[in-house]
Amino acid sequence: MDTLSILFWANKARISQKNLKAPIYTRITINGKRAEISTGKSTLLKNWIAQAGRQKGTSEEVRTINRYLDHINVKLYDIFEKLKSEQGTVTANDVKNRFLGKDSVKHSLFELFSEHNEQIKNLIGKGYAEGTYKRYQVTVRHLRSYLQTVYQKEDIDVEDIKYSFISKFEYYLKSEKNIGHNATMKYLKNLKKIVTLARKYQWINHDPFTGFKITQLEVEKEFLTKEELAILIEKEFIVERLSQVRDIFIFCCYTGLSFSDVQKLTEDEIQIGLDGEDWVKINRQKTGTPSQIPILPEAKTIIEKYKTEFGSDLKGKLFPISSNQKTNAYLKEIGDLCGITKNITFHMARHTFATTVTLSNGVSIESVSSMLGHKSIRTTQIYAKVVREKVSQEMNELKSKLSTSK
Repeated sequence: MDTLSILFWANKARISQKNLKAPIYTRITINGKRAEISTGKSTLLKNWIAQAGRQKGTSEEVRTINRYLDHINVKLYDIFEKLKSEQGTVTANDVKNRFLGKDSVKHSLFELFSEHNEQIKNLIGKGYAEGTYKRYQVTVRHLRSYLQTVYQKEDIDVEDIKYSFISKFEYYLKSEKNIGHNATMKYLKNLKKIVTLARKYQWINHDPFTGFKITQLEVEKEFLTKEELAILIEKEFIVERLSQVRDIFIFCCYTGLSFSDVQKLTEDEIQIGLDGEDWVKINRQKTGTPSQIPILPEAKTIIEKYKTEFGSDLKGKLFPISSNQKTNAYLKEIGDLCGITKNITFHMARHTFATTVTLSNGVSIESVSSMLGHKSIRTTQIYAKVVREKVSQEMNELKSKLSTSK
């Protein structure tokens, strides 16, 4: 166990020829190893009591110096105890460097963000999706803009991040950037991860997020109705890129796969289930949770179509897929050509699978949750709520029609 002893002594070898005073040093000893620090004070040798490590006398100068030595003694013990709690084993030089402020290395917010984001980038396809990396990069851009606009700074030390910094960042995103509440909370969640990392590295010893609540507002999930889905399936497209995007979107409407999951989907992930039928068996890109989905006839038809058309050209992948950004742009074009007024995005396929294809047709919420690869059934329950609201809306419309007919 580390033990600390502190000795104050008059350095006779460095007596000033001008005033005949010797500088006072403090010697820190831990487990037999020493480190010495000059106190910046000096004493006449005749006034120095070696055993006490203090000056004798009652003059104001003597009392001032002795009080200062007492202060150093207390500070060194405090540093020793703090270092023990931070790093376990402590050396005399550790205490000396902390006392002199030489171990006080500053760590910037963007230094840590850069390290974190580079790791995420290297793990794309190995537990992280490209979209996750891009969201962290966007968070960095918003933080840079915020620092430049509000603080006129290019960066900030992580230890200087306080509750007020976070609160003002929230306000900045909503007021200056006109970003919605839920998206703002996602950026704050990303910042919180970096702050937590700084705490784990012991770069900061406080949590600026204490008392700050990251909340999500419940929003209604947009999905295609049975009629809209039929229009999309039956529509013939002359342009090949639109036809391909429509097919892959429909495939996901009948499997519940997200863009990142279908983008990396391979032939090896189509496997025979216990029922002897084809199943999609994957670990979700976003969460890493397993997801097993029986392949419905509508989805199987699309698989066979692309197997026939492309064969080995896809190099083991099931479909030719553009970037998420391009795919969503093409879906908007497809929606317009089909006369569907909803803003169709690729993620709407997943919502459509959960509502129109499964829950609306009596599939249990437990089964839907398992197929979607949700970690908690609570995540799936929002779809059940949407379906109930839809049933209620349709029944009210029916009541109105029956009332009118009477």
